[in-house]
Amino acid sequence: MEEILQPEHHTGTKKGHPKGLYVLFTTEMWERFNFYGMRALLTLFLVNALAFSDKDSSIIYGGFLGLCYLTPMLGGFVADRFLGNRNCIMLGGLVMGIGQLLLFMSGSTYDTNLELAKNMMWIALGTIILGNGFFKPNISSMVGQLYHKGDNRLDSAFTIFYMGINVGAFLGMSICPFLGDVKVGEVRVVEAFRWGFLAAGLAMFLGTLLFFMLKNKYVVDPNGKPVGAKPDFSKNAAGEEVEKANFTKPAMLGCVILMVVLYFSFHYLSIDPNPIKSWVYPFIYAAAISLAVLILTDKSITKVERDRIIVMYIIAFFVIFFWSAFEQAGSSLTFVADKQTDLNFLGFQLPPSFVQNANSIFIVVFALPFSWLWLKLQARNLEPISPVKQAIGLFLLAVGYYIIAVQIAKIGDTGKLAVHWLFIMYLFHTLGELCLSPIGLSLVAKLAPKRFSSLLMGVWFIGNAAGYALAGTLGALIPPTGDKYEFAASKGIDLKGILDGNVTATAEQIAIMTNEKIDLVYPTFVGFTIHNLYEFFMVFVTLSGVAALVLFLISGFLKKMMHGVR
Repeated sequence: MEEILQPEHHTGTKKGHPKGLYVLFTTEMWERFNFYGMRALLTLFLVNALAFSDKDSSIIYGGFLGLCYLTPMLGGFVADRFLGNRNCIMLGGLVMGIGQLLLFMSGSTYDTNLELAKNMMWIALGTIILGNGFFKPNISSMVGQLYHKGDNRLDSAFTIFYMGINVGAFLGMSICPFLGDVKVGEVRVVEAFRWGFLAAGLAMFLGTLLFFMLKNKYVVDPNGKPVGAKPDFSKNAAGEEVEKANFTKPAMLGCVILMVVLYFSFHYLSIDPNPIKSWVYPFIYAAAISLAVLILTDKSITKVERDRIIVMYIIAFFVIFFWSAFEQAGSSLTFVADKQTDLNFLGFQLPPSFVQNANSIFIVVFALPFSWLWLKLQARNLEPISPVKQAIGLFLLAVGYYIIAVQIAKIGDTGKLAVHWLFIMYLFHTLGELCLSPIGLSLVAKLAPKRFSSLLMGVWFIGNAAGYALAGTLGALIPPTGDKYEFAASKGIDLKGILDGNVTATAEQIAIMTNEKIDLVYPTFVGFTIHNLYEFFMVFVTLSGVAALVLFLISGFLKKMMHGVR
């Protein structure tokens, strides 16, 4: 532990880590408090305060997260070409704090003016999306800049940094639900949501202030020079890496045309009554592909750089399957926790939005042991290469979902799932996340050319963006939970009989169920009908399991294209 945490002086030693890592750790901690605290409440707020259905809330949630991880492309580009990492972090932090205050205002007006509250919610989410785009890629890329290129401590450093992310997530998903997800008996206190959003905003302002005060003293490279300052495009000395990208006008025009063609193609394939699924999701997918293609058109890229960038793109594709399953935590898994789980744990009645916090708790517990594990395996020449680590992460995610699928099959349509099974599932998801996400951040720092360091970090987050958009689509496939069957039974309606096609619903019954936003047909996915929660969770077992196998099988090919980077 001392070896991992010992601050590094600029002596060229390869032990310990620079103090700047812990400044970035703390800044990211408060930003993640803000983001995950709000995320824990978002879908419940949409359903209970703003009167959205579970299905529409899942789609909004997926679109919001997807755009949050698409805008880092913009933030990375602005940092690399104009403002630098430091300025973008402070700008993004202030903008996100303002977005949380707008959510607070939405939560304060929903009961007197629902339409105004909805409009303020849309503006708030858009503001947070923009601020996150400036903040997220820049703080992650600054971690890599604290070290020499190819430093063997990077996997360990990003794992420690990742613990900061999840300390913040733990605090946010503990304090914000405690303030905002309040029940008196079985009745939810809807007006309490705003206090959770206010706490998230205050945390963001605090993190931005701390970064502003500490950045100049500690956030420096191994030679003591400031990290993340405005870019300087003066001529490079002979033999140094090119500092500035060289995109031609035809390449940029071609990228725009490609994006338009892809956008309308995806829109045509995803026509849906929900405008977010029909218009926003196609934009995420089209932007992801076209912007990634643009980078490869840069005239200054060497063959080795091109191969390494292509490896990043391939792995980012597999990351989509991880996040599409993992991010059910804030939508379908929260609905299951709220509606079909016995939340009594060791004598305490847990808020539904708190259950997903198990992930953050496990991250805090296991992050340093994982950091130690990679260092020890490296010392013995047993450390797997990054693609293999990420294949392991996908496999562990599949195991977690298989465990919950088996358990939920035992309780039927109206039984209650013991909350400890959700905790066990989140344990496996956490172990998978530690094998995949911080390792991916480290891989970008190792593979990305310096002139693309922030932009390619944004490209990496495109995999997250597409995964979150897919998470919204998949989360909307959740079949009726136990509360829906119980409500139907209380009205004398045989919901299962209607869904199975054995009973024909009357006009009055259809009206009742429509008013409660309960679908009368089973959801389908690529031609398969999802009849129950067991089949729903097996979708994620299959997607992540197959992705794990394929990534493992091609890892040898990817190793060659990485040209010595592990």
